[in-house]
Amino acid sequence: MGEQPIFTTRAHVFQIDPTTKKNWVPASKQAVTVSYFYDSTRNSYRIISVDGSKVGVIINSTITPNMTFTKTSQKFGQWADSRANTVFGLGFASEQQLAKFAEKFQEVKEAAKLARDKSQEKMETSSNHSQESGRETPSSTQASSINGTDDEKISHGGPETAALITENDRLKTAVEQSNANAKKWETELQTLRESNARLVDALTESSANVESWKKQLNSCKEESETLREKISELEAQCAEASAEKERNAQLSARVQELETELQDKEQELENLRKQAEIIPQLMAECESITEKLQAADVKNKDLEERIGGLQADIEDSQSKQGNMKGELKKFMDILDGKIDELHEFRQGLSRLGVDN
Repeated sequence: MGEQPIFTTRAHVFQIDPTTKKNWVPASKQAVTVSYFYDSTRNSYRIISVDGSKVGVIINSTITPNMTFTKTSQKFGQWADSRANTVFGLGFASEQQLAKFAEKFQEVKEAAKLARDKSQEKMETSSNHSQESGRETPSSTQASSINGTDDEKISHGGPETAALITENDRLKTAVEQSNANAKKWETELQTLRESNARLVDALTESSANVESWKKQLNSCKEESETLREKISELEAQCAEASAEKERNAQLSARVQELETELQDKEQELENLRKQAEIIPQLMAECESITEKLQAADVKNKDLEERIGGLQADIEDSQSKQGNMKGELKKFMDILDGKIDELHEFRQGLSRLGVDN
């Protein structure tokens, strides 16, 4: 049946930098197919990945029981291949894909370990059978030589001839066992040759694609520089956008303040309108007060005339003069206060009329 895929996924492939042994070098420009293959002939497992755009082998790693797959992040894992003298890394699109790949790696690793143990048991069993057949051959030869023609040879040739015949039979059995083992080893050798031929082809193919990979690497570096420049531009634009956002926030706050002030002004204007509605009433009251003031002036003149008469009376009556002066003074003070109040009120009404 040959090799058959038993699990397939997609991931970005990386290899450790052979110089620094620290940095990762991308082996594929984009996500590629990564598969587990089982070789029923050799009873072995391999991880193989081929770049479809360049038709080149990216990963050709035979899994051994000593290998370990390590998750270094949520979506990245790696394993070391001592035969290829490198470390492979895979970047997956999701944590679930990484978990499935790691589980499959563990299963394949256990299967490889079980296959190795079975192979060792077969080799030990074959070796034991060889040794047992080698030990049993002399006794069987001796048993067969007791009867038949060998008995005659022993009787004619003596003990040395019997020993030679026994040794010859043992050597024949060993040669037959060696021939059987040689056929088995020849089959395994042929399988190894075919595998080596495939590996050589893959290596040749990989070597032929080194230049293209270098070009791809340079292209990736140029794209990386371009992306870095774009990122710098975007960061500058983001900074400008943040400043603009802050200015907009300040302007919004200023607009709210102006709206509040406008509402206050509108309230004041509404109050002024209400006050303007009562201006005619105030004007009428002002005219009434003016008339009263004029009447008060007339009364004041009458009072002055009366005061003149009273002064004549005061001259006639000194006893009443002191009392009358005191009362007149009080009355004059009150009258002056009233006049001043009326005068100030009149001035206030005049100013209010001018403002309106």
